[in-house]
Amino acid sequence: MTFFWVIIVLLFLMLGYLLWAPITLYIDTSANQYYVQLRGIIKANIEADPSKVMRVRLQVLFLNFSFYPLTRRTKKKKKSKTKKKKHGKRIVVQKIIRVARTFKVKKLVLDIDTGDCIQNAKLFPVFALLNRTKGDFTINFINRNRLALVVKNRPIHILKSFINL
Repeated sequence: MTFFWVIIVLLFLMLGYLLWAPITLYIDTSANQYYVQLRGIIKANIEADPSKVMRVRLQVLFLNFSFYPLTRRTKKKKKSKTKKKKHGKRIVVQKIIRVARTFKVKKLVLDIDTGDCIQNAKLFPVFALLNRTKGDFTINFINRNRLALVVKNRPIHILKSFINL
């Protein structure tokens, strides 16, 4: 009987961890790192590949998988004579906004050069104003472009945004 209770407690602990584990979206163009991670469970890296355009490497627990999302798979589908009715799913904009509000931007660094010195000069005061409140925005005149973005969320917050009205 105690073995049964231990299994139930372990299942609840795993469910609790899955709900409160942070989801991280990381984009850094200067280091060429792009990934989405559910800490300790899964991590999906987008990497450059010399033969193909890009490769997605999945790390699930202790297993590693790689696949190429831009390659076309050749599967022959049978054509059916009956037409299927397409049920249009209405996307409620309010739900999308509620889910988007649950995401927190932890780091935002934008360092750009437009290639036109006059346009750079026009953007300089705008970026100086944004730099005080939103993140780290800089204009440079040396042809360097960089975006670093870290966004975090927890599955429990996404679930609560769907449940609450």
